[in-house]
Amino acid sequence: MVAELRVEVVSVEEKIWSGQASILIARTTEGELAVLPGHTPLLGELVDPGEVRVRTAEGEHQWTVHGGFLSVTGDGVSVLAETVSTADGAPAGQY
Repeated sequence: MVAELRVEVVSVEEKIWSGQASILIARTTEGELAVLPGHTPLLGELVDPGEVRVRTAEGEHQWTVHGGFLSVTGDGVSVLAETVSTADGAPAGQY
């Protein structure tokens, strides 16, 4: 069985996406960060604008985020951004 990570991507206005993933990649003010299942808990500030990528069994999701934080806990990872848009610049609706 492959280990998975519970991921939530949330903007100020709505939940954008949640589900199981094998990896989350985001750019923080400290540099690019890859989060795998079992990652050490941390809190990071996202660069503005920045990119968040989530790899799942179905493929990869990608968003542009403006402002916000990344929180890794024993339960998973949450991306809390001021605004989130799709890679082509459209507002990201709920998945």
